[in-house]
Amino acid sequence: MAPHGAPWVLALALFPAAVAAVSWARGPPGTLWPGRGCSALGRCCPGRDPTCVAPAPPRCFCDQACSSARDCCADYARACPAVSCVVAEWSGWSRCAKPCQLSYRVRRRHVLREPRNGGAPCPHLEERAGCVEYRSPQGLECQQSLFPALITTGSYGEERRKRGVPKEQEVGGYCVQFRLGPIPGSCRQARAPHAQWMKYLTQGHTVCVRCEWPAQDARSPRCHGDGGGAGGNQLLLWQAAGHPRCRGSWERLGRLPHCSCPEVHSFVFI
Repeated sequence: MAPHGAPWVLALALFPAAVAAVSWARGPPGTLWPGRGCSALGRCCPGRDPTCVAPAPPRCFCDQACSSARDCCADYARACPAVSCVVAEWSGWSRCAKPCQLSYRVRRRHVLREPRNGGAPCPHLEERAGCVEYRSPQGLECQQSLFPALITTGSYGEERRKRGVPKEQEVGGYCVQFRLGPIPGSCRQARAPHAQWMKYLTQGHTVCVRCEWPAQDARSPRCHGDGGGAGGNQLLLWQAAGHPRCRGSWERLGRLPHCSCPEVHSFVFI
């Protein structure tokens, strides 16, 4: 006869095997039953979508928010790979929105591929920059003057020349040196890529501003705001194109044939 309690001992001895058998049937943690998961569901959903649930067991989701909610199906990364946004190159800059006044120009890019499954989102698709158009759509020269002097980074002058300079304007232009007065804090708050040059504006520094076509007045080959008619030690006003709150005063030091300032202190009238 078996000793007292032997059947219980035998059951306990067999219990781990029974547990193992059940575990084997279910699979290791994080695995799926055959025919379950995102592959079986056949779709991947944007955002948080409670209807984007794979057949149970176990209950799991195939929506974009499942990663943060930690309830993705085990095959989510394989069945729903992240796809980042892809955009085209920037277009060229447009003409100024309004002629004969301080306005803005625009460049755009379009989406080539939308993001999916938590991929990197699309960057901004439009940029604006300040500008002045010196002729009306009918080709008439603007008559009114602009005040204060409107400036932008010297690299814009290089871009402007790429568009084609009339033959009579190939030679000409000049440089004016100024000493900057107090600079408002708003100049350093600009975040747009085309406005990064403003953070180098510093009180007391000498800057070079190039006067060239089409900023030159056709009647007198000068740029508005160059200070040519100002008396000695007179403070003149300037404004950064594309950022109306970035404006200040400067003192005219003189006119030169060519600019020789560092790149971060080289600007053009527009």
